[in-house]
Amino acid sequence: MVEDSSYMFVTGPDVVKTVTHEEVSAEDLGGAITHTTRSGVADLSFENDVHTLLMTRRLFNFLPLNNRSMPPLRETSDIPGRIEMSLDTLIPDNPNLPYDIKELIHKVVDEGDFLELQPDYAKNIITGFARIEGSTVGIVANQPMVLAGCLDINASIKGARFVRFCDAFNIPIVTFVDVPGFMPGTSQEYGGIILHGAKLLFAYAECTVPKITVITRKAYGGAYDVMSSKHLRGDVNLAWPSAEIAVMGPKGAVEIIFREEAKDPEQLARREAEYREKFANPFVAGRRGFIDDVILPHATRMRVCRSLAMLKDKSLKNPWKKHANIPL
Repeated sequence: MVEDSSYMFVTGPDVVKTVTHEEVSAEDLGGAITHTTRSGVADLSFENDVHTLLMTRRLFNFLPLNNRSMPPLRETSDIPGRIEMSLDTLIPDNPNLPYDIKELIHKVVDEGDFLELQPDYAKNIITGFARIEGSTVGIVANQPMVLAGCLDINASIKGARFVRFCDAFNIPIVTFVDVPGFMPGTSQEYGGIILHGAKLLFAYAECTVPKITVITRKAYGGAYDVMSSKHLRGDVNLAWPSAEIAVMGPKGAVEIIFREEAKDPEQLARREAEYREKFANPFVAGRRGFIDDVILPHATRMRVCRSLAMLKDKSLKNPWKKHANIPL
């Protein structure tokens, strides 16, 4: 949409005023800012027509001609085995401190070129297109800078629609996971987060394109499941050494399991350290087959490239059905 000149609405301001007696401008009701920040109807907005057309061309440059074609392949000078040592220090020592997942995305994809979609809507999850070894991939990533990366209703819907779009056009999906869980609260529960969260789970489960998952830090509970886990037919699931894969965080788990010892802070601290050592690490998940390998952060691009090359000829068909029953 073009800012200050594009409008979309089912009923215009005059009708709204007549029926509901609300006075609202066309811009506030259905302008570019409204649809890119509040409703999620539009993906991107720009200042003028020329910029909008140029960005539309850039978007089409990532896409195949139709749903039976493979994504376009572009030449790149970026080598698959490029090492990014700066990624080794991306995760803060304090697990409660945020970091920008976009830094990881830009350092893994070809030449740092990433087209983010809906950047101002549901900012706690990032979606967009990039290239790896010259071929288009879809990127889905939790953003710890916003709401600690929790999944809420809008983020689930945004992620699910993007995953299904990629699956429809044969675009492999790379998922970067740092999610402490679903957003708690009455507004989320009353809004149907169980239903809407299931949309993301359904989208990944039904998706047949290559799926690469990299867990960078937290992967807790049901939110871990819906983010392209091995349980949803993830093809290659990797984890950094800093990954914590568990039902919930060590502190919350210990306070529930050892409720009787809650009055003794030292005892709780010991229990927390014990829980973290036994469960909150990627190696336990690796032994159980939920993780294919634990990798060093600086080797992320190399391993993602290798995995995509291995899955280049992946062929998977879902069982026949009249139509899927996605949780709408």
